[in-house]
Amino acid sequence: MKKFFLIVAGCFLAFSCNSKQGSGASSDSTTNSADTTIKEPPPFEFADARYTDMGKAAMSQFQSGDIDGWLSHYADSPVIRQSPVDSLYGKAAIAKLWKERRKTQTGSIIIENDIWLPLKVNRPQKGDDLKEGIWLLNWHHVNLKYKNEKSQRFWVHTDFHFDKNDKIDIMLEYFDAGPIVGEPNK
Repeated sequence: MKKFFLIVAGCFLAFSCNSKQGSGASSDSTTNSADTTIKEPPPFEFADARYTDMGKAAMSQFQSGDIDGWLSHYADSPVIRQSPVDSLYGKAAIAKLWKERRKTQTGSIIIENDIWLPLKVNRPQKGDDLKEGIWLLNWHHVNLKYKNEKSQRFWVHTDFHFDKNDKIDIMLEYFDAGPIVGEPNK
């Protein structure tokens, strides 16, 4: 019985050595051959988390009413496309609207339950309307209080596109305009 176990152990040892040697030979042949395929980047990938920090800083200034500070994160000729309301073109138009709105209508804005996702788009998936580059996707809940003490709560989805200078040149914003253009909730 002792001889039988020694023979089995010897076979396992011999088989083990042969397996390692065989696998080493095949791996040597693959490491010696040059890989000539060019890997194309994926259509999109995660971007640097610093874009999330930049977006949070901008939204914090917007929330506090610092419109000039908020706009300092934007390129010289930004566009804000808000669905379903009119788009805004250029810093002057954006500043005029939001400074007037904060002065005459909006008492406070509280942004909470925010989610941030920075993406690098290497190839747009469809059409020419969306650019390659860095996009920061954001979802947040808005608690809006008006100067007349009425208030509203609603969700917003915002997409920020950053130009080559890391300034926001496009902001796409989606929300249900019903509560905003209609009578505010009590």
